[in-house]
Amino acid sequence: MSTDSNEAKPFDLEELLRQYVQGVRHSRVLGMELMQVEPPGLVLRLPYSDKIIGNPETGVIHGGAITTLMDQACGLAVAVALAPEFDITPTIDLRIDYMRPAEPGKDVFAYVEGYRKTRQVVFTRGIAYHDDRSKPIAHCVANFTRMGLNKKPWGNQKES
Repeated sequence: MSTDSNEAKPFDLEELLRQYVQGVRHSRVLGMELMQVEPPGLVLRLPYSDKIIGNPETGVIHGGAITTLMDQACGLAVAVALAPEFDITPTIDLRIDYMRPAEPGKDVFAYVEGYRKTRQVVFTRGIAYHDDRSKPIAHCVANFTRMGLNKKPWGNQKES
């Protein structure tokens, strides 16, 4: 069976996002893993490791690691909100409210969703948690500007 190289490939958003997470060096070094895409959001995991400890005496995770997790998750939620289109979307604003310290030895998960999109901005919100979303470690909101590329992220595309 021959395949036409100009034929659009099937769109697999979850696989595309997994590849993106692995393609971002700091996400890969920290061991972040896309666990689930559940539109309008997704779940991203930050495994507990010595690399993310902020206080060696207690083993508590550094807030910067959780900020990194939430920023990455919010950016991925923008991709979910815009799919199947693609756009470059730099962060305008990211706010994180820390509610309690992360427990030593436990992975941290982020559930983030894109809850509103306009022609110029995508709005996201989410929580960081261990095992139960109703007991957040942190809450975040982030806004991303749309650059206006509006491209499909797969296959060769014919110009119209």
